[in-house]
Amino acid sequence: MSIRTKKKKKSRRFRGGKTHGFGAMKKHRGSGHKGGVGNAGSGKRGDCKKPMYLKNKRLFGRNGFKRANKVIIHVTNIAYLEQKLDKLKNNKMIIEENGFLIVDLKNLGFEKLLGAGKTKNKFKITVKEASNSAVSKIEKAGGMVIFPESQKPAE
Repeated sequence: MSIRTKKKKKSRRFRGGKTHGFGAMKKHRGSGHKGGVGNAGSGKRGDCKKPMYLKNKRLFGRNGFKRANKVIIHVTNIAYLEQKLDKLKNNKMIIEENGFLIVDLKNLGFEKLLGAGKTKNKFKITVKEASNSAVSKIEKAGGMVIFPESQKPAE
């Protein structure tokens, strides 16, 4: 009758050893001594693979999914109008008339007004879209937001 001692697992013994006792890194990967898989070895001297590439044009260049067309909406805040008020008045982008500061945001290059910031001035703003918070802040200060195509405030 022989006594059998418990053998330590190889994975524990070779912990920290890069190759776990199998020599080169490419060995013991289940595919023998092949250079790799897929398009591996198709470089400068990969002449035996060239017919495959000449036949199948999709292996090179761009293919697959098309990028979605991004719609960029230029937005601004109430805070921007307050900060740049003097500069915009000097450049005649904001006109003062009947106690209102009249602004057409399309001329400034913006399509949407957002509600960040506080306003003390009465603005009469013409804009394509505006958030509910922006509309309420402008109206609370005594101003108004005008939508050219009779649109409602955006959510």
